[in-house]
Amino acid sequence: MKAFTAFLLATGCSVVSLAAQAADLPGAIGKGEGDLNVVAWEGYADDVWVKPFEQSTGCKVHRKYVGSSDEMVALTRMGGGKGFDVVSASGDAALRLIFGHNVQPVNMSLIPAYADLMPELKEPGFNTVKGVHYGVSYEWGPNVLMWNTKFLTQAPKSWAVIYDKTYAGMITVPDNPIQIADAALYLSHAKPELGITDPYELTQAQMDAAVALLKEQHSLVRKYWALASDEIDLFKSGDAHVGAAWPYQANTLRAAGVPVQDSIPDEGATGWADSWMISAHAEHPNCAYLWINHVLTPKVQAQQALSFGETPANTKACAEMDAQQAGSCKQYHADASSDYFASIHFWKTPVKDCGNGKKECLDYGAWQRAWQQVKQ
Repeated sequence: MKAFTAFLLATGCSVVSLAAQAADLPGAIGKGEGDLNVVAWEGYADDVWVKPFEQSTGCKVHRKYVGSSDEMVALTRMGGGKGFDVVSASGDAALRLIFGHNVQPVNMSLIPAYADLMPELKEPGFNTVKGVHYGVSYEWGPNVLMWNTKFLTQAPKSWAVIYDKTYAGMITVPDNPIQIADAALYLSHAKPELGITDPYELTQAQMDAAVALLKEQHSLVRKYWALASDEIDLFKSGDAHVGAAWPYQANTLRAAGVPVQDSIPDEGATGWADSWMISAHAEHPNCAYLWINHVLTPKVQAQQALSFGETPANTKACAEMDAQQAGSCKQYHADASSDYFASIHFWKTPVKDCGNGKKECLDYGAWQRAWQQVKQ
């Protein structure tokens, strides 16, 4: 909560104003308005579950895909935030949208599946502030190391491979300031003397070390990918042999016959936990609630998980996953203990409060500036 308070002060917002905003919640879901404008990660609004939703509700889905949380925040704020109804925000974007008054509180009594969410995802700090829900947890998973087994015949055990000059011109990583956390996580093991304990809470000295590593990597990178499809194309064409990815890319490439594998290296992994959030200026709020209820059902949660290679928030999706693909519940850790969830360093918005009472960590604005330095 210290981090939330610091973020509130940094953005000039107050808990009082958020509480006032939370007071006006819808009491029921009315008839759909006929349209739904969705801003989402690529693969989050697939026809497999979109078409049944459109048929059952009459809400026509209009999709806009993004490749980074920065792009997501920018797109949802465009035109005063009136161009979208729902957004699938990750943890590093959700607080920015909440404290920027870009999203509205959600009445969880109108979301039946809420009762079946993982305990860790019912009131997570990235979508719930002072007991007020501004989003509904959806899916989660790790950021993985992916490689083409034709060119890397031995499975790499460390993230060191994406900083290795041996693979110059064959590496691809996301074009995203939060990628700094991946470098920080690697350095927390490779250079423990830096004292990095949280890859999202970096002092200037720790940031300098991460930037130095990423600048060295810059000359080795074939291309920084924005959309998941960008990385898929790079591996299909043979222009990239190894890189940082989501399970979605690995699944898609394997289905296309490209010999790739993916893993969580010895240092561990960063990851994401996404939430569906409703625009503060949603023109189709009924369709928005209908959409969230649809995608939170066990069937759609399972379809999404298997399509993207991630883990559903709804605990009842586990059986549905196995019904659709035998053994997939265990494969994607839908039945894993809370210890596995806790082992992933989930994206969050960096703030000045280091969590230890000191204000010497760098906020997200500094991360954005640092990422631009990396890419110069």
